[in-house]
Amino acid sequence: MDEAQFEDIAKRYRDRLFAIAFQYTKSAADADDMAQIALIKCYHAEKPFENEQHIRNWLIRVTVNECKRYLVSPWRRYTAPIEDYAETLGFETPEQSSLFLAVMALPQKYRVPIHLYYYEDYSVREVAQILGLRESAVQTRLLRARQKLKQTLEGFRDEGTL
Repeated sequence: MDEAQFEDIAKRYRDRLFAIAFQYTKSAADADDMAQIALIKCYHAEKPFENEQHIRNWLIRVTVNECKRYLVSPWRRYTAPIEDYAETLGFETPEQSSLFLAVMALPQKYRVPIHLYYYEDYSVREVAQILGLRESAVQTRLLRARQKLKQTLEGFRDEGTL
């Protein structure tokens, strides 16, 4: 892969990889690091990629694996609460901000499938492949995540914060 190809790939996927990593780390700095690691591995990949879908899936899989590795690392640092970042992300409406906080409050096993399915437009089958799960497990996690989000967002509405 030459530098021009790599720059094109980095521009196209950097934000997407950051968003996925942020779902795991809940830290902008750490998510940025995970996205950079995935892109560096892409640059140094020995085998050529077959097509655009192959590049996308490979990058997301590497990002997910790097995040998992980071989360079990003894070197993991303290991270600031997610609420500290919510204002800097520039949501257009309070509803978008509330939804973001509700998604980020979900346990990781629900948060990541929600992000891949709704924000990255992956099918249940593709999410299962990326996360190394069965399709039925992904469907169950999506269902439970939606139920938890519904409860949380109804609570926001009852409090008048939505």
